[in-house]
Amino acid sequence: MTSTHGPTPSTPRPSASSPPPGAARSSSRRPAPVPALLVLEDGATFTGSAFGAVGETFGEAVFSTAMSGYQETLTDPSYHRQVVVATAPHIGNTGWNDEDDESSRIWVAGYVVRDAARVSSSWRSRRSLSDELAAQGIVGMADVDTRALTRHLRERGAMRVGVSSVETDPAALLARVRSAPEMSGAHLADEVSTDEAYVVPAQGETRFRVAAVDLGIKSMTPFRLAERGIEVHVLPATSTWEQVQAVRPDGVFFSNGPGDPSATEDVVALLRSVLEAEVPYFGICFGNQLFGRALGFGTYKLGYGHRGINQPVMDLSTRRVEITAHNHGFAVDAPLTGRTETPYGWARVSHVGLNDDVVEGLALEDENGALLSFSVQYHPEAAAGPHDASYLFDRFVELMSARSQTPEHPKGAVA
Repeated sequence: MTSTHGPTPSTPRPSASSPPPGAARSSSRRPAPVPALLVLEDGATFTGSAFGAVGETFGEAVFSTAMSGYQETLTDPSYHRQVVVATAPHIGNTGWNDEDDESSRIWVAGYVVRDAARVSSSWRSRRSLSDELAAQGIVGMADVDTRALTRHLRERGAMRVGVSSVETDPAALLARVRSAPEMSGAHLADEVSTDEAYVVPAQGETRFRVAAVDLGIKSMTPFRLAERGIEVHVLPATSTWEQVQAVRPDGVFFSNGPGDPSATEDVVALLRSVLEAEVPYFGICFGNQLFGRALGFGTYKLGYGHRGINQPVMDLSTRRVEITAHNHGFAVDAPLTGRTETPYGWARVSHVGLNDDVVEGLALEDENGALLSFSVQYHPEAAAGPHDASYLFDRFVELMSARSQTPEHPKGAVA
């Protein structure tokens, strides 16, 4: 989902010409705006002006309710092939820095905002958001009535969309929108995953070793594991069980990522091998959906999904409510009460969304209720977002520690 005009995502970012801290980030003088057009697959049309690269892009239209952290949002691989609509009206006021990227590039197919900031005011900014979008070939759109657009998506659901600053005929753009691929049935993890394995060293003493399968991992996630003394071996999404075993992990982690979990059966098969070997498992977001399918539950597409950093979730074990960061358009179909017997133990829903009762976490237990593996639908690494769920990383450490103390599962032993 790249633009048909302007730089490609591989275009080098500006560096030598970047202003020093404290300097003015951009001029308040702007050239005349380039008209832009947004057309949804149901024919709804919105107008505005080009923001970022001039060109044309297609994807699934979704909205994010986050009021901050747009840099982390744009570089989150889970947004691959999606055009993100920002519900916060003023975007770009902190510019773009070189520290907050969650991956090596911007992954969104397009970005739609209401009021694009004319001046970047943060001392950390090195360039404007618009300049970074243009440098990476990301077609965006500003001056859009995003409140009306969001209401439309809430009422009719996420759908395909086209954004163009080169096409003036809505009917012509609509025809191309309807020929674009849908998100249902899309297998996208391989497109965003690392090509080769790499290691994120533990901070301080190495306590455990974890195999983290990269389905679209954000850089903050291995950092959160590493700061707890975990040596993180990040593996490609195409990794086999034999490659996971070669790490001799104390635990296995599945990351967030894009796509339809029902189309990712190869990774589900890998997860079942992990569970059969009784290796502690922790999954987030896409990793929660794949965990559900590995346990025998189904998954389904939400009407418009959960995207933002202000979503209330209840931990059913403690009855504690957490404010959490979300980015998912699919969910697990599992009973909210009771336990379900699986080939690997007893599964239950551990967390639930308070806005709509969507499954937000799963736990796998033995017959006595002892935790074996778990997952959550949200992002506990909190980049950007609240830190209410950071305890989940500690829970993973406790799970690996308990397993390593059993005679049949010495530290680092994988069946």
